[in-house]
Amino acid sequence: MIRQSVYIFVLLSLFGCASSPPSSQLTKQEIKAKHPQLSQSDDYQSYYQEWQGVPYKYGGSTKTGVDCSAFTQDALVSLHQLSLPRTTEYQASKGIKIPLADAKKGDLVFFKTSVKVRHVGVYIGHREFMHASTSKGVIISSLDNPYWKKAFWQVRRVL
Repeated sequence: MIRQSVYIFVLLSLFGCASSPPSSQLTKQEIKAKHPQLSQSDDYQSYYQEWQGVPYKYGGSTKTGVDCSAFTQDALVSLHQLSLPRTTEYQASKGIKIPLADAKKGDLVFFKTSVKVRHVGVYIGHREFMHASTSKGVIISSLDNPYWKKAFWQVRRVL
């Protein structure tokens, strides 16, 4: 029994020290170069720069950890003074559904990542969206990425 407890303690100690390297923060110039559509709106660029790399945390709503719906909720309040519900489920019922081809900066993009799991991000133009990724934290992703292309569900205009 004691031996087993020591073994478990050693394992937990080893894994407790493991950490992933911090994600590199893009400078304002790098953001402009990589995502030119953001340079047309300093508000979006500044907002993204402020949040980029914040880790994903289910139920989180701060810069120490945020989930996807809290991120979109904060983004639209900060950028457009628009109040959104807290959850992806309720956000998906707001506004009007529009074709992806008609998406504009500030529209919400929704995904079905599994049978019961939904994900949301803010469209920023050029088939890209900013969101809180479960694996990478707050990032910008392309709708042309095979994962997001397959999971794409709908775009909703709430502005």
